[in-house]
Amino acid sequence: MPKTAPRAQQPFTLRSLILSVYLPTFFFSVGEGAVLPIIPLFARERGASVAAAALIVGIRALGTLLLDLPSGVVVSRFGDKGAMVAGTALVAMVAVGASLSGSVVVLAALILVMGGGWAFWQVARLAYVTEITPIEKRGRALSILGGVSRAGTFVGPILGGFLGKHYGLESAFYAQAVMGLAASALMFINVRSPSESEALRGHRLAGGLVAMVLESRRILLSAGLVVIALQMLRQVREVFLPLWGDSIGLGVAQIGLVYGASSLLDTAMFYPAGYVMDRFGRKWAGIPSLITLSIGLLILPATSGFSGYTLVAMILGIGNGLGPGIVMTLGADFAPQARRGEFLGLWRFISDAGSAGGPLVVSFIAGVASLGLAAAVTGVLGLTGAVLMWLRVPETLRRGHQPGSNDQ
Repeated sequence: MPKTAPRAQQPFTLRSLILSVYLPTFFFSVGEGAVLPIIPLFARERGASVAAAALIVGIRALGTLLLDLPSGVVVSRFGDKGAMVAGTALVAMVAVGASLSGSVVVLAALILVMGGGWAFWQVARLAYVTEITPIEKRGRALSILGGVSRAGTFVGPILGGFLGKHYGLESAFYAQAVMGLAASALMFINVRSPSESEALRGHRLAGGLVAMVLESRRILLSAGLVVIALQMLRQVREVFLPLWGDSIGLGVAQIGLVYGASSLLDTAMFYPAGYVMDRFGRKWAGIPSLITLSIGLLILPATSGFSGYTLVAMILGIGNGLGPGIVMTLGADFAPQARRGEFLGLWRFISDAGSAGGPLVVSFIAGVASLGLAAAVTGVLGLTGAVLMWLRVPETLRRGHQPGSNDQ
């Protein structure tokens, strides 16, 4: 079947992603960061109880999880560009609606839809970068993407807090709408050629999602479990650091300082980690990340003072910084050409399920035992994931060849 406008004929550079992917990602992430800390406060302002406000925050993640799989089908049917532009535009419109909502129920419904818009954006963006980026540069491309996203979510809360204080909480939603529309416009202008997803859609859906799952079951049962373990470790890190600091008597200012330093160390490592993935292989980033995060969690219960707590926080920051973009890179490498959209939708679902499951595991174990035991259990889980990745997950860095397809 003839291909459309062969972008592959032009030499690929990471700079070619600036206007089509990186800058839209930064804008979108700034908007996301602006509203995330505002949502519970806005819900409270509209009359929600503390429990209801927390539930509304969780509904956003639920919306993302529920729409991961459908978004993969939409990407296959309508193409990467259409789904990216539509997803960001949808989030912008929902943000305006949320700012005008006077009912807690309406606000909750809109936040659910907002989470769904984020799912479309994430899956379509990953599908697009997967298609146009050669496998030997994919680790750096996706690590930079992760770094840009983190930078946006760092700037966003500062912007949202400033706007909320001086112009009312609803102004943060307007900022999100503006950022979402800016991202959508940039992609509409700069993602020019139809994606391969669009070119192949005629036969691509024939087997359906079930056939894709059956074809990819070995990868899903090995690499998928590793991704769940890694995402759980990443999420529980964000839970354990503040809770353990509080349990050993540290003040809010001390916890915030250490947490910020850990996050800064994490963010600073995104490009070196991507280089390692492209130079030596994906396992050279994934396995050290899992091991380092696990070691940090295993020794966390042994700390009782500021210096030990700081050391563990730095270890956890390094562990998370060793693997930015690793989940996206593995998904991109394993995605079969014929059903790329559906596979990446399922991959995002697995990843988001791991993210959601981490805090639930901590909550359960801490409730029936202790916070220290919860840290130890998740540390052992991470080491298990490292062993599984070493023994069962194939190395996907094959220069000139893409696992699961024949398109590169």
